[in-house]
Amino acid sequence: MLVSFGVYSSNLNQTAMKLLENSSFEALSSRLCVETGESRILGRIESYSCKMAGDDKHMFKQFCQEGEPHVLEALSPPQSTSATSPSQLGKSSEDGENPLSDKCCRKTLFYLITTLNESFRPDYDFSAARAHEFSREPSLNWVANAVNSSLFSAVGEEFNSLGPELWNAIDQEINLQGCDIYSYNPDLDSDPFGEEGSLWSFNYFFYNKKLKRIVFF
Repeated sequence: MLVSFGVYSSNLNQTAMKLLENSSFEALSSRLCVETGESRILGRIESYSCKMAGDDKHMFKQFCQEGEPHVLEALSPPQSTSATSPSQLGKSSEDGENPLSDKCCRKTLFYLITTLNESFRPDYDFSAARAHEFSREPSLNWVANAVNSSLFSAVGEEFNSLGPELWNAIDQEINLQGCDIYSYNPDLDSDPFGEEGSLWSFNYFFYNKKLKRIVFF
């Protein structure tokens, strides 16, 4: 039993989104990879820089051949089902978008796809991922509660101490109130954790446009 959490230009799998060193994330990732009876939990939390170097700029230009960088792409509806108050939303809006809109610009989509490729390479290639496989989550509280509920059900009482450390480390790295939050929800064929025996998985991106950084969890 496995409990886990976690194709535009054909060259996106060669990108080099820079993985940022974070000792707190490394320690947390280690603690989130545990075996509990018949279940195995695979957890990973990473921080990536969105500052593009020469090769990244070239791949971004290729990615945008199908449309301009700031053209809005339609996303799937958010996983959260209830309306939220403005205090629950990330502060950083995407090019003036309403935070509740189910769209993002192609530049943001490029960041999300290349983050997936960098995190899962060389085993998986997400270069063919489409906008409808992503959702924009308007509620930080909803995402936090969903993560906490899943991890508590898997880890048990130990998560009572781990949870606050986890969210404090994420906040220090990315400033949660300044983030737009996205999720990746592919079909089973594209899901790296979609194999038989996997009970659940999640893939969240905390994107701080001002910091030019993504925390992937």
